[in-house]
Amino acid sequence: MILKIPRLTYTLILPALIIISCNSVPETSPESGSVPASEPVVDTRQITGGLVDEIRGLVETGRLVSINQALDIIQNRNLNGIEFGRLMNGIITIIVRNVYPDSMLRLPSLDLPPTHNYSRIIREAERGNYTSPGEQSSDFFEYMLPFMVINDYSRPEILAKAIDDLIKARELRPASVLPSYYLGLIYEHIKQYDNALITYKNTLDLYDDFYPASIGTARVLMQSGEKEEAAAIYSDLIIRYPDNLGVKRQLAIIYYEEQNWSRAGPAVDEILQHEPRNGDFLLMRAHILIEQGNFLQANTPLDTFASINSNDRFYLFLRARVQAEGSRNRDSALNYLRSIIRTNHDDEEALIFAVTLLMESQRPADQNEGRELLKHLQQIAGSSIVVLSLSLHDAVYNENWREAQGFLNRILAVRRTTQDLIDAYHVEHGLGNNARALSYARELYERDTSNSDYIIIYISALIDNNRTEEASTMLAGRLASSGSGAVISRYYYLRSRIQSNEESALNDLRSSLFEDPRNLDAIIAMFEIYHRRREERRAVYYLRQAMAIAPDNPVVRRYEREYAALLGRN
Repeated sequence: MILKIPRLTYTLILPALIIISCNSVPETSPESGSVPASEPVVDTRQITGGLVDEIRGLVETGRLVSINQALDIIQNRNLNGIEFGRLMNGIITIIVRNVYPDSMLRLPSLDLPPTHNYSRIIREAERGNYTSPGEQSSDFFEYMLPFMVINDYSRPEILAKAIDDLIKARELRPASVLPSYYLGLIYEHIKQYDNALITYKNTLDLYDDFYPASIGTARVLMQSGEKEEAAAIYSDLIIRYPDNLGVKRQLAIIYYEEQNWSRAGPAVDEILQHEPRNGDFLLMRAHILIEQGNFLQANTPLDTFASINSNDRFYLFLRARVQAEGSRNRDSALNYLRSIIRTNHDDEEALIFAVTLLMESQRPADQNEGRELLKHLQQIAGSSIVVLSLSLHDAVYNENWREAQGFLNRILAVRRTTQDLIDAYHVEHGLGNNARALSYARELYERDTSNSDYIIIYISALIDNNRTEEASTMLAGRLASSGSGAVISRYYYLRSRIQSNEESALNDLRSSLFEDPRNLDAIIAMFEIYHRRREERRAVYYLRQAMAIAPDNPVVRRYEREYAALLGRN
C-alpha cells in the first residue's frame, strides 16, 4: 500500500487567548528553572541598578534562568501584591508559556492590573488586534506583548508591522533573546527559511544555551529537507536536556517522517503518555502500528482520535487501511474512502486506494465504479506512475493489449521494477510478440534466478518461442528437486505444454492438479483438451471448476458464453 506520509505542522506562534486562559502547569523542562552547573550567573544589578530595573532587566533578557531569578526576587521581596509585581508576574507567565512551554517553572497566577497599558495590549491581542507601540515609545514590553496576537492566520501587513516592531525592540535591548527569536518564528512561518536561520543564529550567539532557538533551527532544517542536520541538533539537545518534551516531540516527528517505525513507535508513545489526547501523535501512533501490521492495536489510538475529530481526512484514511488490510472488509474500507472523496473529489491518494479495492472486487457494480474513478484519476493525475499502473492492470485484465502497451511504455520510460517486467512480459505475450516477451522474461529471471515466479515466466517464454529443449532441461531439474505444492504444480503444467501427445499432457495436468487443485491454468488446459475431443461432459466439469475459481477471468468468461447451453444458462 503506497501511502504519502502527511507533513506534520504545528502552530509556531500561539494566540494570546490560549496563553492567558491556560492555568495548567506545563510539563517537563530541560532547565526546570535552575541554572546548569557550568553556567555563570550574570549579576545584573551591576548593570541596571535599582530593584525595578533589576527585575525588568532579568525578565527582558528572556532567558529562563534570569526569569527564575526575577521570580525569586519578587517572591522574596513580597512584591506579588503591588502593581509592579503583578505586572512582572503576568509578563513572566506569558513569556514562559510561549517560549518555554515544557518548563516546570512554578508560575504565579495571572493577575495583571486592569488599567495598565500592558493589560490593554493583552486584551486587544485576545480580540485578535495588533497594538503597535507609540512612535516615541522606548518601552521594550510594548514592542514584545503585541507579538502574542500573531498566529498562522495573521495578515501579511500585520506580519510586516510585527517584523518592524521586533527589529526596533532588538535595538532597544540587544542582549534580549526575545526579539530575534520571535523574528525567527515569523520568518519560519512565512517560509523565509534563510532569514529564520540567521535570526535563530543571532539568538544563539547571545546565549548558546537558549534551546528554543536551537529547536527552531532544527525545525527549519527539517522543513528545508535537511533532516540529517536537524536530527543531529535534536540528538545533541536531548543529551543536554533529557527531559525536554519539545525536543522529544521533534525527534519523534523525524523518526516518523523517515519511516523509522521501530524508533518512532516508542518516541511517539512517550509523548502520548504526557499528552494522551494529542491528535497529531494519536494518528502517528495508529499509522506506525498499521505499518507494522498491528491492525487491531491501531484501533485504540484511532478510537481516541474519533472523539476529537471523526471527520479528519487522515483519520478516515487510516480507518480504511485497518478495514482493508487488517479486517479484509472491503466494503467498510470503501465507506471511509468515499467519505474522503465526497469532501475532496480530487484526493489522489484516496482515489487510488478506492480504485485498487474496487477493481479487486468480483462485483460488476464495484468494478464499474472503480473504472469511473480511474477515468477521473487519469484526468487529474494521468502521468502518475501509480495511476499508469492501475490503468495498465485494468487494460491487461480486459485484454486490451494495445492500450496496455501504451501505458507500459510510459512506465518503462520512468522505472523498471520487477513488477514492471512481469507486466511487460504479459503485455507482449498478449500481443503475440513472443520474442519481446522472452526478452523481458530473461531480464526478470536474471535479476533473481532462484525466484520460482520468475523461473516459471522464463520457462513459459521459452516454450512460446519454441525453445523446448531449454525449457525441458530447466523443468527436469526443478521437477526433481521442488518437492510438492503449488510451485511443482505449475512446473507440471508447463511440462504438459511441451509433451508430444495428449495422453502425456493429460498425465502431467493430472499431476499438476493433484499438487494444487486450484491451478487455473491446468484446469483450463484440461477443459480445452476435452473440448477438442468433444467430450462435453468432462469439459463442462472442468469449466465449472474454472468458473468457481475465477469467474471474471476473460478466458473463462469466453468459454462460459460458448458453453451457455450446456451450462444451463439459456
